[in-house]
Amino acid sequence: MGVKSKDIVENFYTSLFNGENDTLDNYLHPNVTLTWYGTTGLKKLDFNEIQHLRDDMAKNFESLKAEVEKIIQEGNQIAIQFTYHVKTIENPDEEMPLAHFLAIWELKDDKLFKGVQISQLGEEIDESPWS
Repeated sequence: MGVKSKDIVENFYTSLFNGENDTLDNYLHPNVTLTWYGTTGLKKLDFNEIQHLRDDMAKNFESLKAEVEKIIQEGNQIAIQFTYHVKTIENPDEEMPLAHFLAIWELKDDKLFKGVQISQLGEEIDESPWS
């Protein structure tokens, strides 16, 4: 697992809401599990629950894009830090941070298999936290 594994994780988050119907099939293992610690509490999601969440978000936002800050790989574990920015249906001319994320994934068969994700609601962004 080299650069390709990092690309799989990054491409999943950056292409999740770009209108591709088969995005989840391309990136998620059929037996995927995601443990998500968010502002609404702990969620444990499987493939169908991730798909439902993605569909709900696609209905609620005019656009959604991921700004990736950092990706690190150690063995078969890939960590990614990113922020989702959205344009709302009510205000499609202004893009704003929705939430900040840190996720760690284990891949199986070149697909996301087991993940843990932490998120916090969006606010001001440090333009270069790693400098």
